[in-house]
Amino acid sequence: MNLPLTLPNILTSLRICLIPVLVLCFYLLPMDIRYLASAFVFSIASLTDWLDGYLARKMGQMTPFGAFLDPVADKLLVAVALILLVEAHASALLAIPALVIVGREIVVSALREWMSTYSDSSGVKVSFVAKVKTGFQMTAIIVLLAQGPDLSAPLVILGYLLLYVAAGLTLWSMYQYLVVAWPDLASGMQRQDKNHD
Repeated sequence: MNLPLTLPNILTSLRICLIPVLVLCFYLLPMDIRYLASAFVFSIASLTDWLDGYLARKMGQMTPFGAFLDPVADKLLVAVALILLVEAHASALLAIPALVIVGREIVVSALREWMSTYSDSSGVKVSFVAKVKTGFQMTAIIVLLAQGPDLSAPLVILGYLLLYVAAGLTLWSMYQYLVVAWPDLASGMQRQDKNHD
């Protein structure tokens, strides 16, 4: 099987490769540099998220493989970073927005899969709110990774606030996706009910 070896796809693959690097930095480096190193690795990975999409459009190298791999890489990176932070902070205040963000990604991914299989529409496109959410989310994770679990630190408080804003935008963007998909979902349920009658 030949995979399309384009610069955007290489950057997306690099983002996935940086995930174990992030985990190793978080657990194996000395305490005094662990958090800043983890934030640096996450920042580089986040930068590739913007850069691969920009280059794919600019260079005309948008491929089906890239369209599949890019959101997978994003979700893996964010989920792993949130798991690391929830463990380090051991706080329900952090676990709640993390659960909302990861839960939303599962719901929207399942929704996109359903739409591509059972719907005649073109699918669920990324909304502006989702893009803003991603900005808040990435910034919050970078801030929280850089500071460490010190709940008295102003940066940690800022990181928590940014993460809660991201969680709120996450719910709003999920609602937008569900509104778009609802006519197809409802008609699908009606057809299923008729088949059972």
